[in-house]
Amino acid sequence: MKKIIITGGAGYIGSHSVVELLNAGYEPIIFDNFSNSSYLNLEGIKKICNINSLNFHLLDCTDFNAMNEVVNQYDNVEALIHFAAFKSVAESVKNPNKYYSNNVNSMKNVIKLCKLHNINKLIFSSSCTVYGQPEKLPVDETTKFGIPPSPYAETKQICEELLQQSNLNSVSLRYFNPIGSHETSLIGDLSDDNLTNLVPIMTAVAAGERKELLIFGNDYNTKDGSCIRDYIHVQDLALSHVKALDFLCSNTGKFIFNIGTGNGLSVFEAIDIFENSNNISLNKKVVERRDGDVESIFSSCDKANTILGWKAKFSVEKAMIDAWNWEKNKQKLD
Repeated sequence: MKKIIITGGAGYIGSHSVVELLNAGYEPIIFDNFSNSSYLNLEGIKKICNINSLNFHLLDCTDFNAMNEVVNQYDNVEALIHFAAFKSVAESVKNPNKYYSNNVNSMKNVIKLCKLHNINKLIFSSSCTVYGQPEKLPVDETTKFGIPPSPYAETKQICEELLQQSNLNSVSLRYFNPIGSHETSLIGDLSDDNLTNLVPIMTAVAAGERKELLIFGNDYNTKDGSCIRDYIHVQDLALSHVKALDFLCSNTGKFIFNIGTGNGLSVFEAIDIFENSNNISLNKKVVERRDGDVESIFSSCDKANTILGWKAKFSVEKAMIDAWNWEKNKQKLD
């Protein structure tokens, strides 16, 4: 089996991707420091894949020596998938230095590690936030970087530029808005900053952990005044990494792909889908706009559909149901 290093492999998207990589016959080597994840996802991966152990190493990707020491233990690592990063737009606005220090430095270390160990394939967990507020929708990969709406977005732009400047064969996957959880409810979002994202906040309100759902602005220039986003099931997102890895194993160069559904939903529409899919009514309150939020963005994924042979399959309704099932089940995992 081909060995693949997965940084941030115990996190939300990382853990789902590890499951799909294992199912596809790859051998993941997981790096994580649990700063924004949990060992519970590792236990969930083992249950889903019916395995007894994982190649897991507790380390921080800003510590190059720690990563280098671990990689010295393995021969013939085929590729590296870099998930590890802080991801809250709202937190990055409040504490930008935390994001520049962690996200950019970890990327520099990962590139250095790959060069040192002749790992010439790197898949980067990027973001649609690199586009800023695009002038034309849906946005495709030919769209140039926009003014970054947040420090988080700027770190993703910087990391993509660092990757372009390297001599590595690479794929940057520009995610839109991942939601939901694995259909088994055994892995999911356990991050400390998850309550800045719409769907985890909805599930927390539904579970009684939060008093109300705050809707940040209803005066945007959109169909109902709320922000427009492209929500994609996390299992679909995870599968795109397997497709990207398969592609990179037989192609050389630097590639960029949007990973979304191509369907823009407003915040109010997403709330309605969550409530209707789960037969739940949420306590909601509209408040002022939030710094760092883009008004409207959704994807064109024609390039990923054609070149990678990947397309989102799961509905937003299923993602909302899986998100609520995860919220109900995660309390039982401790």
